[in-house]
Amino acid sequence: MYDAPFGAWLVSRYADVRAALADPRLVAPPPGRTLAHLEGGTHSAHRALVSPAFRGRALAALTAGVERTAYVLARRLAARQEADLVAEFCHWLPTAAAVAALGLPYEDTARVHAWCRTGLDHLSGHHSELDLFLRPYIARRRAHPGGDLLSALCTARADGRPLPDEAVAGLAGTLLGAGGETTARALASFLANLLDHPGQLALIRARPALTAGAWAESLRRDPPLHVVRRRAVEPVGPIPEGAAVACLLGAAGRDPARFADPDRYDAFRADPGELAYGSGRHFCPGALLARLTAEHGLHALLAALPDLRWAPGFRPAVEGLISRSPRTLRVRLR
Repeated sequence: MYDAPFGAWLVSRYADVRAALADPRLVAPPPGRTLAHLEGGTHSAHRALVSPAFRGRALAALTAGVERTAYVLARRLAARQEADLVAEFCHWLPTAAAVAALGLPYEDTARVHAWCRTGLDHLSGHHSELDLFLRPYIARRRAHPGGDLLSALCTARADGRPLPDEAVAGLAGTLLGAGGETTARALASFLANLLDHPGQLALIRARPALTAGAWAESLRRDPPLHVVRRRAVEPVGPIPEGAAVACLLGAAGRDPARFADPDRYDAFRADPGELAYGSGRHFCPGALLARLTAEHGLHALLAALPDLRWAPGFRPAVEGLISRSPRTLRVRLR
C-alpha cells in the first residue's frame, strides 16, 4: 500500500519483501556504484567478475583477518570485570576486520571507521575521501597483487576483462560499509539475543557449528536495517514507474504467516530465512564479511571470556527506527 507520510509504497509480508528485493524492476536508489546499483548486462558482467574474489586464497585471507582481529579485541577485555560490548567490541570489530581483510594499514583503521559511520551503508559503498584513500592501494595491487581481498578484486577477470578502478573502489566501500555501522548493529543484536538465552549460548559454545544458524535467526528477528528503500524503474503491479518502495525487513522477519512464534529467538530455528543483507540480484557481497565477523567474534569472546554474562541488573535498551540495535551491552566478564 502507499503511505503518504512516508512517501513510499510499503511492502511488509515476508514473501512480498523477498520478491521485491529480487525484482530487477526495483533498484537501490542513488548514490551508489555497487552491485546493487548496476543494471542489466552490466550487473551480470560485474557480478561474474566479482564472484571468484570471494573464494580460494582471498576467502582464506578474509577469514584469517576477521579471526585475528576478533581475538585481539576479545583478549583486551580478558582482565576486566565488566565491559560494554557495544563500545569496546561491536563498535570496532567489523571495520577493523574489513581493513585487515582488504590489506589496508592497521593504523588507518580509526580514519576508515569514521568514514564508514558517516557515509557508507551495506549497499552504497561511496565516500569521496575513502575513494581518494583507496586509489593508491588499488594501483599498487594492480602492479603487485598479494593475498588480500583488495588484490583479489583487482585481479578478478571474466572474459579477459578486469574490474575497473571505480568498481573495485565501490566494492571495497561496500565491504567497509558492511564492516561499519550495519554489521556493528547486527553483531550487538546477535550477542544480546544469545546473552538473553544462556541455555542456547551454552549449546553453541559446545557445538560451534551451530553459530551460523544462530546468526541467521538473529538477523531474522532483529535485522540491523528495518527498512530498505527501492525505486521502481518500470511499473510493478500497482506501483508506478519512479515510485519509492520501502521494504520493511523488520516486519517481514516477524511475519506470522511465515514463521511460527515469530517474536521468539530460537537459535535452532530450522528455516530463519534470508532478508537482512538482501535477496536475489540485490544480495549484498558484504553479507559474507558480516557472517564471518559474527561467527569469529562470538567464538573469540567465548574463548577469551568463558564466564561472559549480563552485568547484574542490566537489560539492553534497543534504539533506532530504520537502523535498530541495543545502545549498550553491559556484561560481567569474570
